[in-house]
Amino acid sequence: MATKIEKSDEEWRAILSREQFRVIREKGTERAGTGAYDKLYDEGVYHCAACNTPLYKSTTKFNSGCGWPAFFDALPGAVTRHVDNAWGMERIEIVCTACGGHLGHVFKGEKFDTPTDERHCVNSVSLTFTDTDGTVKPQ
Repeated sequence: MATKIEKSDEEWRAILSREQFRVIREKGTERAGTGAYDKLYDEGVYHCAACNTPLYKSTTKFNSGCGWPAFFDALPGAVTRHVDNAWGMERIEIVCTACGGHLGHVFKGEKFDTPTDERHCVNSVSLTFTDTDGTVKPQ
């Protein structure tokens, strides 16, 4: 289980960019197709951009064509799900278990050829990526 990380809004603002704060702390969404990791398929691990907790292995990433990075599963215990009733519909929000940062939403039953039939639709700005050599690929 991830260690809980708690910070004030002021502390988060000091370490996150304005866009990261808007998405991660205020539950925003980046525009489709604008994120650096949507079409990245290098081998490595995706981490929470706020607290650096490992969230997804690149082996679970797939091309959904949705305009955001898509994963069919997270690392065990790394992501927590909440019902999100905003915008007049019920969706499943996903957040980093460690810091509570908004990542995106999970969609089920879309019939992608994945082991879980789930799509974790994640904002690139909520992530950082480290390849197998330990090199961080910037957003």
